[in-house]
Amino acid sequence: MTRAETTSAVRWATLACVVVAGLLGALIGIALTASSPIPGVVEPSEVVSAAIPIVRVLLDLSAVATIGLALLSVLVGYDRPKLTEPVLRRARPAAVAAALIWAATAVVALILQTAEYKPGKKMLTGGDIGSYIADVGAGKALVIVAVLALLHAALGFVALRKGEKVPAEVRVGLGMFALLPLPVTGHASNWAYHDYTMISMELHVMSAVAWCGGLGAMIVLLAANRTLLAHALPRFSKLATLCLVLSAVTGLFNGIVEILANPTIGFWAGVFTTPYGQLMVLKVLCTGAIALLAANLRWRLMPRIVRHQRTALASWATLELTVMGLAFGFAVVLTRAPVTVS
Repeated sequence: MTRAETTSAVRWATLACVVVAGLLGALIGIALTASSPIPGVVEPSEVVSAAIPIVRVLLDLSAVATIGLALLSVLVGYDRPKLTEPVLRRARPAAVAAALIWAATAVVALILQTAEYKPGKKMLTGGDIGSYIADVGAGKALVIVAVLALLHAALGFVALRKGEKVPAEVRVGLGMFALLPLPVTGHASNWAYHDYTMISMELHVMSAVAWCGGLGAMIVLLAANRTLLAHALPRFSKLATLCLVLSAVTGLFNGIVEILANPTIGFWAGVFTTPYGQLMVLKVLCTGAIALLAANLRWRLMPRIVRHQRTALASWATLELTVMGLAFGFAVVLTRAPVTVS
């Protein structure tokens, strides 16, 4: 048995493409939502305003990595430890690192959002952060996310010693649970029918993270391992199809509802003349491109992968993940974008 059949080289280029695309999407979103200062109103510094979405992208992508690496254990299965352990021994420490980054970025986001909440202050105090947590739902949500991410890292440390005696399903479940607090502090929390939009937003976030995380973990760690890939990819394809449908439907639902919630502008004006609508259009275009790339992977490449044939899977999947990263960048700014005519 060759080394390529038991383990694979880590594809750092794929990871870099996703991160760069996420940051680029955030920067495009920042440019689209930039507005002129209002005379007489104290506003947060441009550094803080730009840093918040950038840090939030890194937070989201670290959550994607954490959950995707945990999901990898489920995808490769537990019945062939001699084949899967060389790969999982790489995945487990990476998952711990990703969870620690997730927790750290949540703390940094908390500090930056406190600075945004208290513009004009040159130096924040612990009391400022405490009052932000007490007064603002987003502050509480970030604290919960940081704690749950640290708990995930702790489980990961145990898994480093005990292996799959710490069930991957528990780690995946905890990661998904840690995704829930932040979406409820976005736009939809102000909508009269927020119960429906909250459920839709939670489904949107969880499906997008599972989809991107699962695909990313497989490509970064399994791309050259034809045996494990032939087993894991068909299992993931079923999950990805469900995630694609959920992500597209819930994303459209939330976007349309948010625009209709503003009675001062018409629907089409809201779509094409507001920063929110423009970002929503960009996300829809990304989703369409991702769906086409996913169809190529599912219908053209996967039958050959199942037969252990050489394919260009890594290149095509890296392109798909890059567009996903761009969509994550747009999504971060979308949660903060105004539904007003620019």
